[in-house]
Amino acid sequence: MNIGLTYDLRSDYLKEGFSEEETAEFDRESTIEAIEKTLRELGHKTDRIGHARALVKRLARGDRWDLVFNICEGMYGIGREALVPALLEAYQIPYTFSDSMVLALTLHKGMAKRVIRDCGIPTPDFALVTTESDIRKINIPYPLFVKPVAEGTGKGIDARSKINNPQELEEVCKTLLPRFSLGLIVESFLPGREFTVGITGTGEKAESIGVMEVILNQKAEGDSYTYTNKEQCEKFVSYEISSGEIAEKCSKVALDSWRCLNCRDAGRVDIRLDPTGQPHFLEVNPLAGLHPEHSDLPIICNLQHIPYTELMSRIIESAKTRICHEK
Repeated sequence: MNIGLTYDLRSDYLKEGFSEEETAEFDRESTIEAIEKTLRELGHKTDRIGHARALVKRLARGDRWDLVFNICEGMYGIGREALVPALLEAYQIPYTFSDSMVLALTLHKGMAKRVIRDCGIPTPDFALVTTESDIRKINIPYPLFVKPVAEGTGKGIDARSKINNPQELEEVCKTLLPRFSLGLIVESFLPGREFTVGITGTGEKAESIGVMEVILNQKAEGDSYTYTNKEQCEKFVSYEISSGEIAEKCSKVALDSWRCLNCRDAGRVDIRLDPTGQPHFLEVNPLAGLHPEHSDLPIICNLQHIPYTELMSRIIESAKTRICHEK
């Protein structure tokens, strides 16, 4: 197959003057190189397209591909992850990973949790804050946890994100609101262990490929997988594959969530335990990072002795199966 590659390269945006935090979700050149090299090893031709603006130019020029391997995160608005899929849908070009509707839904953590809750899947109680007046309306028992409603990679999360009283809630929300215009989500804080579940496949063919516990060491920030902890994971975090009953329970919540939200091909679901040890859905990442050594999904594969080539093959085969079924 002739496979086009759509992606946001972090270095491109840094050159344009964006900050390290603003570009945290974007990819390194080494990630693109690894994806391209592996796809070629699997027998495919590759064509680097780049970000959404580059895709628009290529489409207008008449370029087409058998499949687009899409990992574009986008820069602006709640539909930023959905932009490239929507463009490809308009030209009837198939692509990997979740569709435009799913990517718009899941980027907004509050909307995704409403769907998850409607499916009967456990998730912490929550409220949304888009203006300062919303802060005083929150009626959830403390402790709470505050984070941007539409960001990833721990952006906006630090040691102050765990909230113990109304004063802290107001201070943190007023600090974050000017930085994150799409608003904040305030959740019940769950004190238990944190896991992330790797998933490949779509619908009934989706499967858990590993349940990985995220363990913060004594030098790490606070009670969560913060921006700093993620950016310097080699220094602050250790990862362990879980097994037994807890892994089974986490896998069930993750797969139920994956299917409930109609996610496709591969990604991750983040899970945290409540005081009774029951797993709750935190959020889903349907465009999981794919750096072969530093991203959580490949880390799970490495710990499970699943080669990077095998992960990429599963993604492509899942996409091909979907495409054949849709025809």
